[in-house]
Amino acid sequence: MRYGHRVIFSACVLLVAATASVCAAAWEATLDPLVRGSAAAVARSARLQYSFGWNGIPAASGDVRLGKASGGRIQFAAHGGTSGLARALWKYEVDHVAYLDAQTLRPLEIKEVSDMRSKHVTTSLTFTPDGVTSVREEKNKGKVNLKTRRFDFPNVLSINSALLYLRTQPLTVGAVHRVVVYPATSAYLCTVTVAGRDRISVPTGTYDALKLDVQLKKIGDNRELLPHKKVKNATVWLSDDPNRVVLRIETQVFIGSVFAELQSIEFEDAPQ
Repeated sequence: MRYGHRVIFSACVLLVAATASVCAAAWEATLDPLVRGSAAAVARSARLQYSFGWNGIPAASGDVRLGKASGGRIQFAAHGGTSGLARALWKYEVDHVAYLDAQTLRPLEIKEVSDMRSKHVTTSLTFTPDGVTSVREEKNKGKVNLKTRRFDFPNVLSINSALLYLRTQPLTVGAVHRVVVYPATSAYLCTVTVAGRDRISVPTGTYDALKLDVQLKKIGDNRELLPHKKVKNATVWLSDDPNRVVLRIETQVFIGSVFAELQSIEFEDAPQ
């Protein structure tokens, strides 16, 4: 009887593995070919400021700069941190610098440094056509933890490059785009659906906007898709004009609703 149980158990394991492989092959076949679209304004140099909040309460601010760098690259630099009462409760600062290929919009490298209370975290990402390597160092009260991760998969994007790529697409209502993103230490399948057109007001004005529905699924060790533990879903509003500016983001997370909203924008070059 015990032998029979082992046979049944082994058969179940093989069946689950085979099912995971089939599911992996299914979602991989739906990925975008990552051909850059025709929108030229995506690479305009600009400085943008955003406010961030939780459940409708302002809690942080961020400054973003997008511009050209040497060697045919685009630089995406951001600095942010908590403010007001939120800072008194939870001090957080982050500096993020990313470089992308100006022609293909593929990610090249990212370095992010964050400080939260007694913890100092440095995350470095290196992207190649075949995958991404993540090196994360955490310092906490004199202790240092260093971990290196490798994700082998073609055409992995960062959050920055995924956004720039999507901004070049036609984004017709009903269109669906799927890309693999690697924000820091894990890979995710990002599915973006153009839900419709909207009219939205932010501190910089009132805009015609494209409303995007964003779904994230974590990619497991066997390429199976798993629920995101913290993010339930997200909605992004892009200006429906050649600049495709991110106007507002609303995200449902495990602790409620988090938002980001454009406060100011300054273009540093002329329209292309």
